[in-house]
This record gives sequence, C-alpha cells and structure tokens, in this order.
Amino acid sequence: MSASTRFDLDDRQRAMLAEMGVRVWWPPQSDAAPQAVAEVVPARATEVVASASRSARPEPLALAPAPVQAKGPVFLPLPEGLSSMGWAELQTAVQACRSCALGAARQTPILGSGQGTAPWMVVGDLPSDDDEAQGQPFTGPEGVLLDNMLKAVGVRRQGSSTSTDANADANANADASAELPVACLTHAVKCRPQNGRNPEKSELATCAAYLSRQVTLVQPRVILAMGRFAIQSLLGSTEPMGKLRGRLHDFQGVPVVVTYPPSSLLRNPADKAKAWADLVLALSVTQG
Repeated sequence: MSASTRFDLDDRQRAMLAEMGVRVWWPPQSDAAPQAVAEVVPARATEVVASASRSARPEPLALAPAPVQAKGPVFLPLPEGLSSMGWAELQTAVQACRSCALGAARQTPILGSGQGTAPWMVVGDLPSDDDEAQGQPFTGPEGVLLDNMLKAVGVRRQGSSTSTDANADANANADASAELPVACLTHAVKCRPQNGRNPEKSELATCAAYLSRQVTLVQPRVILAMGRFAIQSLLGSTEPMGKLRGRLHDFQGVPVVVTYPPSSLLRNPADKAKAWADLVLALSVTQG
C-alpha cells in the first residue's frame, strides 16, 4: 500500500477489532526508503538466460562479397551491314576484324584468291604459315597440288591467268588458261591460329559470317569443302569425312562436295584416288 493510503491503528481501535474477532497485523512502518530486493538467481540459470538472450538477438547480415569479374579480352561485334557488303567493304571488314581471339594475334587476315563471280568455290580449313606470309590462300606445296587437281578437271584458280608449270611457254599457257573456268579459293577461318592450335567454335562462327557473304558474292555453281573445319562451317556437321563424301550437300542453295584437303593428301597419297572421285562429282554438278 502506498504512503497516501496507509494508516496506523491506535490501541483503542486495536482493542475494538479484537472484540470483533478481527486479527490485524501490519508490518512496522519504517522511515527508511524501501530497499530493492535482489532476486538471487543461480549462476547456471544466469548463463542460460544470457545465452538465450544472445541467440534471440538477430545477427547482422553478412554482406556478400562483390563479384569478381574475370579480366579477359573484349571482342568487338561483327560490323554492321555485313550481309549487304560488296567486295571492297568485305575486304576492309576482314582486315579490321577484332571479333574473336584470332584477330588479336594474327599477322595477315586472308579473305580469298580473288573478287568476283566464279563457277567453282574451294573452301579450305585455315591458312598455313606460307599463306600467312604471302597473304594468299593455298600457297606452298598444298597450293601446287590443288592447282594441279583443278587443272585436271579444266579449272584454274581465280586471280591466276598463268599455269603453275614453269617449263611451259608463258604466252601459250596464258591464252589457254584464260578460257578455263575459275575457282574462288578461300578458307573457313580467315586468320591463322597461333601455335598451331585448332580454331574454337566461337571463332569458326565469327568467320562463318564472312564466308556466308563470300558465297553470296561469288555465286558458285558448286562448293568444294576441303577439310573438317570447312565442313563444320558450311554444313554444321562433325561427322567423319568418310560418311559425308560421295554425295551432295547444300549451303545457301549451292551444292557442296566434301573432299580431303591438300595437306592431308600430301601425307596420305593413297587418298588421291578418292579425292579425284570427289572432283569428278563436283565437275558433274557444274556441267549439269
């Protein structure tokens, strides 16, 4: 009871209440202020309460570390308007291309052997060391073999009006070669990969855009796909060459004949008979 409502009984009042049978007890009043009673809590209980208090308190959320972005080369997109470029624009675009890793380490990008239409189009895998040094496709021993293969079916490479036979009369060869159908020579990959590695799928896809425009500009009657990367770019197939040879395929409405690349034929001369059969098949397409 608070100090304002508490009262004391005198002796007379106490006697009257006693006669009524009412027992009254009141603690003696003290002038001192009430002391705070400290509740004694066992030590173990104190630890449990403190532990519960800590566990109930929400822990601050740990901030996720900022993502670390891998530092790698940044490639530019393919040039705008590629699908409508002419020969001069296409050549400039290939020279300036930085759309894949090959463009950063290349020496000489190679578009092809010539510019203009041609009834034949030969697509190899990728430039050789000699090709890169000379800035032309199919040079060195591979080029000599390919020129002889084309000559055997009455075709010459585009941009060449003379025979590769140095012992023949130059003027006579020039006149005869001028009447032969031409073949546009190019590669599926326009830049030679460094250290002899194979091109990545993304690199093939980048160069395939240029190759597609080349086919549109050349307007060939037949395409000779020489090698597995040429096959992948033109047909999107990774099947063994043995399963793809001997029949016609299609790229942008143009018949495609699959055969061995000159570099493979130099290593395995026994396959030249199969390559000859492939050339005859391609010739039949142009004559049909």
